[in-house]
Amino acid sequence: MGCTANGVAAALRAAAEVVAEHRVELIELDRAIGDADHGENMNRGFVAIVSSLDQSVPGTPGAVLKLAATTLISKVGGAAGPLYGTGFLRAATSVGTESEVDVKTVAAALRAALEGVQARGKAVEGDKTMVDALLPAVAAAEQAAATEGADVAAVLTAAADAAAKGAESTVPLVARKGRASYLGERSAGHLDPGARSTALILGALARAAR
Repeated sequence: MGCTANGVAAALRAAAEVVAEHRVELIELDRAIGDADHGENMNRGFVAIVSSLDQSVPGTPGAVLKLAATTLISKVGGAAGPLYGTGFLRAATSVGTESEVDVKTVAAALRAALEGVQARGKAVEGDKTMVDALLPAVAAAEQAAATEGADVAAVLTAAADAAAKGAESTVPLVARKGRASYLGERSAGHLDPGARSTALILGALARAAR
């Protein structure tokens, strides 16, 4: 069972709801080690995605992801816009013009998103960024996709669970990238907002798929 354009659109709506629910939490996480705008920026971006989808849903999953990418790049300030936008854009390119996405396509799209985020932000595991959530998520998704009888929901659930653990792993880390890196040792003891938003969004996509 694959996921159609309408399914991807529904998943993005679910992600928008979760981002709105956690807007203040993301602002507070970013206040501790950044410039306190992550929650507001992410919420603005996802509100704009939903507004575009309300007008018309593109015809393929890839086109829906591309719409999300261009919206995030144009609406979200700070580092998050280019990073998330690039991730969604690479995912859209990976999916191509397929009318439905299956487990292999989803895993490949997540891998492409990770590569896009790393190419744009130059972050690696342990830098205390969204990569710390996305990297284990991709590994878990690929493992789940290789399992006999797995469906899209199972792949996304594996990714979301791994992302949540990856986000938690950023708490003791000292930031080596982005604004948080200016704090040096003082950045330790705080959850990275980008890793948290990555885990929240993957969780929403998984619930929508289920």
